[in-house]
Amino acid sequence: MIGFQSKNELEQGLKGIADIANGTLLIGDAAAFRNTLVDTLIYTAVFAKDTATQALARWVIWEASQSLGCPSSSIQELYDARARTIYHGMTVPAINIRGITYDVARTLFKTLKKLSASACIFEIAKSEIGYTNQRPEEYTSCILAAALKENYEGPVFIQGDHVQASAKNYAKDKTTEIAGLEALIREEVAAGFYNIDIDTSTLVDLSQETIYEQQRVNFENCAHLTKLIRDIEPDGITISVGGEIGEVGGKNSTIEEFTAYMDGYLATLSTLAPKATGISKISIQTGTSHGGVPLADGTVAEVKLDFACLETISNAARERYKLGGAVQHGASTLPDEAFNRFPETETVEVHLATGFQNLIYDHPAFPAELREAIYTHLRATMADEKKSGETDAQFIYKTRKKGFGPFKQQMWAMPGDPKAAILKDLGAMFERIFHKLAIEGSSALVSRIITPVSVHRPIAR
Repeated sequence: MIGFQSKNELEQGLKGIADIANGTLLIGDAAAFRNTLVDTLIYTAVFAKDTATQALARWVIWEASQSLGCPSSSIQELYDARARTIYHGMTVPAINIRGITYDVARTLFKTLKKLSASACIFEIAKSEIGYTNQRPEEYTSCILAAALKENYEGPVFIQGDHVQASAKNYAKDKTTEIAGLEALIREEVAAGFYNIDIDTSTLVDLSQETIYEQQRVNFENCAHLTKLIRDIEPDGITISVGGEIGEVGGKNSTIEEFTAYMDGYLATLSTLAPKATGISKISIQTGTSHGGVPLADGTVAEVKLDFACLETISNAARERYKLGGAVQHGASTLPDEAFNRFPETETVEVHLATGFQNLIYDHPAFPAELREAIYTHLRATMADEKKSGETDAQFIYKTRKKGFGPFKQQMWAMPGDPKAAILKDLGAMFERIFHKLAIEGSSALVSRIITPVSVHRPIAR
């Protein structure tokens, strides 16, 4: 795949398919746009060396998504509907795509169309933005380009996952740490992330005597960042905001922690912004860890998930605070039979990432030379992350997520047959999980509840 080399070449490439008039994109041939143009546009949007050409490609993709029926949208109304028991028994998957993003997103949209499903979130965490080398605007472009390519119609939910504070940095300089989160939120909203999960649970202070005081720094900072989101969200869109009370990998959350957090959060937000809409969901810790726990041979330890905790807090979230429910993080390495339990316990959302990454890296069709080049790079550049007594298999399992950024272009350029084999099996995995999360047929529900809002941007100069 080769992208456009200049703005002039890009503008010439639009001829006969689309036109730019007075800062507006006019698409004359939607089929040609999807079938022949969008591949070149997304490659330009990701890999173009000329930033002006890159910016124009991203603008064209954004504007095309607005006019061709697949705009970036907020899931807020759907979670409001869950709080009112308009639907139940469905858990929305939130998929973190770390590599080969355009192709993986295309596979996701194909699967969603096959299942007549729309209740699915595409997300990227603050940490992933760094190690996968995907800034928010690039990520949005990949997701929307994939939707255009697959002729997907309906709202597209893009989420900033784990907008997370560092406890170590906060202790040194809390003003600078929070300012960094504010800057990221501004970047994400400008890029079309209309769903944002704030994670200040890392700041919970267990040295305090009461649960309320333990959660104070968490809920005060989440309320502050919620106000920022409300101040900058586009007209007509209420961004879905998530909070978090227990850092993944820590002790399991309790109902007492949740109520203390929510009472403090709502009181703080009402002072900062009396009429502002609060969070729509709450992430909790139930016994998982991000990526799973690798054993000496590189396999993953079995996880015991506290589904009772999920059910209890989900019910309280809806009944007491009118939220959509509780969110489960770190679940993609669970066995297939566990996924049925999420809709059974009325978990509103589940975040999935590492299992898909593992399928890609471990697939027999993944080019062996590329895999070894990535692992050799990690051994050379990440050696300081290897713990005493850790096997090479454990080290590689833990760090290979950081191979997606340095080898992004090589992964995108993977030969057709190996890539197709990987994507086929990835699609089958998506379908299995989506069946178990009960999102099949959700397009009718989503279209009934959510009305997408057009957000046009000034043309990139």
